[in-house]
Amino acid sequence: MAAGFVDKVSITVQAGRGGHGAVAFHREKYVAAGGPDGGDGGHGGNIVLKVDEHMSTLMDFRYKRKYTAPNGEDGRGARCKGKNGADCIIKVPRGTVIRDKETGAVIHDMAEDDEFILCKGGRGGWGNQHFATPTRQVPNFAKAGLPGEAHEVILELKLLADVGLVGFPNVGKSTLLTVTSNAHPKVANYHFTTLFPNLGVIYVEDGVSFVMADIPGIIEGAAEGAGLGHDFLRHIDRCRLMIHIVDVAGSEDRDPVEDFHKINEELRQYSDDLAQRPMIVAANKTDLLPPDSDNLERLRAAAEEAGCRFFVISAATTQGTRDLMKAAAGMLANLPPVRVYEPEYVKPLAEAGDSEELKIEQMDDLWIISGAWLERLLGDINFDDYESRNYFDRQLRASGLFDKLEAMGIQDGDTVSMYDLEFTYER
Repeated sequence: MAAGFVDKVSITVQAGRGGHGAVAFHREKYVAAGGPDGGDGGHGGNIVLKVDEHMSTLMDFRYKRKYTAPNGEDGRGARCKGKNGADCIIKVPRGTVIRDKETGAVIHDMAEDDEFILCKGGRGGWGNQHFATPTRQVPNFAKAGLPGEAHEVILELKLLADVGLVGFPNVGKSTLLTVTSNAHPKVANYHFTTLFPNLGVIYVEDGVSFVMADIPGIIEGAAEGAGLGHDFLRHIDRCRLMIHIVDVAGSEDRDPVEDFHKINEELRQYSDDLAQRPMIVAANKTDLLPPDSDNLERLRAAAEEAGCRFFVISAATTQGTRDLMKAAAGMLANLPPVRVYEPEYVKPLAEAGDSEELKIEQMDDLWIISGAWLERLLGDINFDDYESRNYFDRQLRASGLFDKLEAMGIQDGDTVSMYDLEFTYER
């Protein structure tokens, strides 16, 4: 990994816990038996990801790897609800893909402007005002808030570029980007000049433009992790078109045809899909080509055999670069849009544990149930969804909870209270 560029990091995120409900009673002069008025706890803060156009790397995550949202405030008397915890906003570069660390599945692609809630904050607990009934006029209990979601994820930056420049180091990719766009990458005559991808906007004519990325020089063995290439091959994943720059003059004492085949093999080893991506071959450094060299014709034949369009350019003198950019724009007009990664991750639903692990309290006709696995299970259930409610019922039955309640003497019509869920018991 290049020292100045970070494009893949692992972070831990924790949403805020919901605040606890309050136990309080109305106290006011001349008002007898004011009754319970404990307020609810506030909801915990969410973990929210947001695109920041001014970020181009994941460098900000190199030293800070854990992000925690604030908890919700506890409820107070006079039916005052606790304040919700503020959302923890995490800014990422456009094109960042969020993956589940354990499975590698895509959770979300930050290619658009929409914010994404990665972890939801816990719901606040109910205050004792909710538990007053004609037969239970002085409830001296309230509910605890639920924990927020937690997740370990990998942030992976995949640049949003239409065209990717690929080739061995020092073949002229940075120079081509410089002379055709508004980008200003560092250019020098030595290996691995480019330590991180550079993006430039190519303006072809009014209403016609595209984004081109200079991908750091790929070397043989890059698909297995050699050199810098493996770290940055992922940035070509989104590119609709590749321009393969080849030093046709052989100024690095390499054969251009061998270079062409080696880079294509590295792309194939990294991804079969990538190997099938449309490609233009640009024979660069023609201004340095010896008069008696047959490199140009041999490379042209290899490119045509591979089904690639072929252009002769000199990035240093800009010869042929305008025609190359026009050809790229023309091909892009008929290619699918930049790839956006569809979510693959399906959050596993919490499962019930043993009913013996739960705490059960009886107060007249009210049964209060709490416990760690019940907290997790409630956090995963959407009670507006029929299938989700059925799943919840099956889990409770499998845990032996209903059998235990009946053994303890619960009656039809009694109230069962689980955190912020309350229902009437029926056999």
